[in-house]
Amino acid sequence: MTPAVRHRGVLCALVATTAALIPAAPVHATTAPDPSLRFRPCPESMPVPAAPDRVECGWLSVPLDREHPDGEHIRIAVSRVRASGPPKERRGILLVNPGGPGGPGLAYAVTKRAKLPESVRRSYDVIGFDPRGTGQSAPANCGPMGGLFDSPGAEPVPSGHTAEKAYLNSLRRMADDCAAGVGDALEHLSTTQTARDMDAIRSALGERRIGFLGVSYGSYLGAAYAALFPQRVGRMVLDSVVGPGEWYDFDLRQSRALLRQREVFFAWVARYEERFGLGGSAGRVRDAYRQARQGLAARPVNGFGSAEFDRAVYRALGRTERWEGLAAGIHAYLHDNSTELLRPAAPFGGAVSRAYESANRVVKCADGPGPTPGRVTADLRRLRRLDPQPVVTGIEASACAYWHIPARGTLLGSPEAPPVLLIASEHDPVTPIEGARQLRQWLPGSHLVTLHDDYSHGVFASRGNKCVDSAAAAYLVDGTVPVTDVHCDGPGLPTPRVPNE
Repeated sequence: MTPAVRHRGVLCALVATTAALIPAAPVHATTAPDPSLRFRPCPESMPVPAAPDRVECGWLSVPLDREHPDGEHIRIAVSRVRASGPPKERRGILLVNPGGPGGPGLAYAVTKRAKLPESVRRSYDVIGFDPRGTGQSAPANCGPMGGLFDSPGAEPVPSGHTAEKAYLNSLRRMADDCAAGVGDALEHLSTTQTARDMDAIRSALGERRIGFLGVSYGSYLGAAYAALFPQRVGRMVLDSVVGPGEWYDFDLRQSRALLRQREVFFAWVARYEERFGLGGSAGRVRDAYRQARQGLAARPVNGFGSAEFDRAVYRALGRTERWEGLAAGIHAYLHDNSTELLRPAAPFGGAVSRAYESANRVVKCADGPGPTPGRVTADLRRLRRLDPQPVVTGIEASACAYWHIPARGTLLGSPEAPPVLLIASEHDPVTPIEGARQLRQWLPGSHLVTLHDDYSHGVFASRGNKCVDSAAAAYLVDGTVPVTDVHCDGPGLPTPRVPNE
């Protein structure tokens, strides 16, 4: 064991003994619940927790525009799985959000709760909800969305003036489609308004404060809640942190991190040449990758072309457990012209993808100002100078260049909020660790738990790391705030499975 590894272990061991404490809301410190939020059996599509736990669902009416509370209302879908421990162990409610923006969270109360440490499940009523504009909460619908769902899709990385002009035109059409499809709700489907919906859920449940676990975009949502309602924050865990700043800047930072991650992937595949057959050096694997993409761009296979390939790469690079499938998929295409291993389980043009992609653009463009068209093309050229074939799938805020409604901006963090626990993977390309380090400055007293030697997105109750999970559980259950940042040893890169003979 190296000195650095010993140092990390010591920090992890000290978390529970040398720390400040955040008091929980007293068990009985509640107000009268709002009778308008009544829980009933959930739709059949909801997952079911293991017995004897059960999930229940309800709908809360909130104003679409809070400046006109007597105007149009929308319904927010809410789910609840009650704490499994006795009343004396209860710490309150723990709202959970899986990320996005655009991701529904109703089922997350069941699926994420199943992975949480038992002490957390015993202590909290876990509350899921579909943020406004998603799932069953007034879902956004951008219709055709500028050709995004064409099959095969247009080449996503423009090269040359004509291609750049066509790319910008697709962004303009996307913004037009969202304005036509979403209508007057366009400016009200924002992170700030969702944070206010969270407080409405808190009030409806009769709680003085809320606990919150937000992953990825959920970290941004939690920071927005802390800015608006710092005195109502109980214990808040922000995992895989987006960080402060505009969405377009974040998207660019992510695109550069994905290029770095892709190089790690190439080297990893080369290390297992006998398994994947794509070359014994990172350079040879990179050549195979480009050969596959160029082939699909020239001759799509049953609607699967370069845009579809890039989406598969984007999805895979964020979680190392998906790398094996990506490498196998590239090999299958090069040798058998098959794209089956690269295709998503559900078609990209299906209802779920359409709803997600619509809400994603609507929320990002409502949250803050977008780039100018000139900056979009300039940044694409910069990315191409870094690598001739970047992955631009995640730069969704480019559409904000033509948005019909001016954004109001989003406040994040507050010096009045209690200390928050931030968690990050050292090499996460989806939400690079710089975001967590930056957001910490907006939440004084907060500390960062880093999973070192890890390359995946989503950490707490996701990576199975005892050091991370213990620190977060101690914070949520006992209010134990680390006196300093916590460093945990990660798993490193995976070893491929041996295929069945």
